[in-house]
Amino acid sequence: MTDVRPFRALRYARSELSDVLVPPYDVITPDERERFWSGDPHHAIRLELTRDANAEAGTDYADVAAMLRDWQRDGVLARDASPALYGLAQRYRGPDGAERERRGFFAALGLAEYDERVVLPHERTMAGPKADRLKLLRATRANLSVIFLLYEDREGVVDAALAKAFDGPPVAEGADPAGTHNTLVRAADPQAVEPVRAFLAERPVVIADGHHRYETALAYRRENPDDPAAALTLAYFANAFSEGTLLLPIHRVILKGSAPAPDAWPRLLPEWSCTELEAGDAQAIPELLERHLAPLGPAAAFVADDASGTLRLFRRNQDVPGELAIRTLHREVVGGAFGLDEDAVRDGAVAFPKHALLAARDVREGRGAVALYVNPLSPDDVFRVTRAGELLPQKSTLFQPKLPSGLLFRTLDEDPA
Repeated sequence: MTDVRPFRALRYARSELSDVLVPPYDVITPDERERFWSGDPHHAIRLELTRDANAEAGTDYADVAAMLRDWQRDGVLARDASPALYGLAQRYRGPDGAERERRGFFAALGLAEYDERVVLPHERTMAGPKADRLKLLRATRANLSVIFLLYEDREGVVDAALAKAFDGPPVAEGADPAGTHNTLVRAADPQAVEPVRAFLAERPVVIADGHHRYETALAYRRENPDDPAAALTLAYFANAFSEGTLLLPIHRVILKGSAPAPDAWPRLLPEWSCTELEAGDAQAIPELLERHLAPLGPAAAFVADDASGTLRLFRRNQDVPGELAIRTLHREVVGGAFGLDEDAVRDGAVAFPKHALLAARDVREGRGAVALYVNPLSPDDVFRVTRAGELLPQKSTLFQPKLPSGLLFRTLDEDPA
């Protein structure tokens, strides 16, 4: 199944990377964009995004290709002499304040079409971002950001194979803008590489983040069927069932429409029971959710917050057999109660704050009508849905920590290992 290969990474010649790491391109705010561009002259943002967002539509990224060549010529970037897998240890604090570490690895991934059921998607993509990333790939012939993949390894086989490499000296490290400390190691010993390759060869992987980048790589391969380097892309692999891999909820804020009157909820949601909770200010919301919503786990349940001072905890009288709670929410609440279909959601009728506090502030400051707080999915949920060939509603998963760009790159002009 999954084709994992060592490769010769192109990396910063410096070993301390804190000044050049950048978040994934699609989560960078306008203010962050300018701040990163104004920072280190070799910041990885310069390989990802134009300084002015309005310039993206007209650029062909020839300047990025030239910059990539110049940085290699000037010794800013250097390619490793031999192929390897690259282990990454990320130390970070979760929302509960506890320190965690996730270990994973970078490799060249053999591309497979979705219908081959090797690389499994969980969400739909949009044409615009793919067109932009394809321009960048054509111009640079390089994978400058990474696709984040999950595999299932409940016994820790991959961690055991890479343990010796993680015990060795790092080749680079640095704190990214999110505060995560990243430590990069090389794993070139066949006794480490081959067990990892053999393990992944027997199972599929799920895209956690990077659907647009993966589909861009597929499009480039179709354009270049005789180029073996185009049949691979840069990917990061993490164990979905590791304690260091967090799967967090993404909440919903209804932007289009108004909050239902208190006596309208029973009519809109006749299959749901409601418990009213007294709400304090926005700061109190996360603790209330932890106390009242979190214990319901995978059940079809959510909390509605219209900033009135009363939270409404809804629990469906009977769960829909075999259906994830997030699907039920979108069908019966977002679609049924608020009348917003998938097209309306894609067109911006719903916002997706990644923290309950942000959602609470949005509705209290007039940036939305109602916040819908949800529980997270589990890794088992994600694998079950993707193996069945199904997709989740938009923005259903948030895996932490995020992967920064700038730790390493893969150029297509190096021979596949």
